Amino acid sequence: MNRTPVVFIHGTWLHALSWESWAERFASRGFLALAPGWPGEAEVAGETRATTGALGGVGLDMLLDHYTAIVRSFDISPVIVGHSVGGLIAQHLISADIGRAAVAIAPAPVNGVPLTGARPRLWTPGQEAPADDVVRLSPEHFHRFFANTVTAEESDRLFERYAVPAPRRLLTDIGCLGTVRDPRATADTDNARRGPLLLISGQEDRLVPDAVTRAVYKQYGDSTAVTDLKQFADRAHSLTVDNGWRFVADYVLAWLDEHGIRALPDER
Repeated sequence: MNRTPVVFIHGTWLHALSWESWAERFASRGFLALAPGWPGEAEVAGETRATTGALGGVGLDMLLDHYTAIVRSFDISPVIVGHSVGGLIAQHLISADIGRAAVAIAPAPVNGVPLTGARPRLWTPGQEAPADDVVRLSPEHFHRFFANTVTAEESDRLFERYAVPAPRRLLTDIGCLGTVRDPRATADTDNARRGPLLLISGQEDRLVPDAVTRAVYKQYGDSTAVTDLKQFADRAHSLTVDNGWRFVADYVLAWLDEHGIRALPDER
């Protein structure tokens, strides 16, 4: 039985295990759910935090090539679900007609849309040398900027299981550490032939504010391809992993069903 694949792409400061609940939920609905990690990512977050050497060399170009190869490897065109920089990658791929549909959750912006979130003060000045290959969030900063709508206790649990350093090179590529971005941080927003795209924002997101996602959504205004926007009130950048993750996941499942994208491609 050939099932529709769903490829989950995580974003900065999270490990691939951050999709574990989503993968289980989608698999229970019959999808073939996969959450392949980034190049250089260890099996668990704690090990990745301890051994960051390979992760430090990761840039947007490497991630785009990595996930392009994965998405193209299936006989059945997959759904792509990305969070943060994963959402940027999802848009880049679907706009290039790679993948059947895409969901971009709190996505790093494409096409020069300014990233107006709390990027300069994510770490304490002097905490790390400028030459470091990765940027770490302390548990306190993770709670303040990433999981700011949950309790400190929940934030600490999320940090321990899912948080990893972010490659400095990648943060530069997506405009988080300056204004010059990688030229591939783009999506063909005019492509009318691509599959459906859903953009999702959290209205209390401090890293990728709702206004940024709305600005990206407006760029798709001239395309006749399906482009939808869903805004979740009182949700932060952690909306894929915190205690409300299931509301977001089930919204995505319903949206896919609405557009005829089901676990079995020949399902009516």
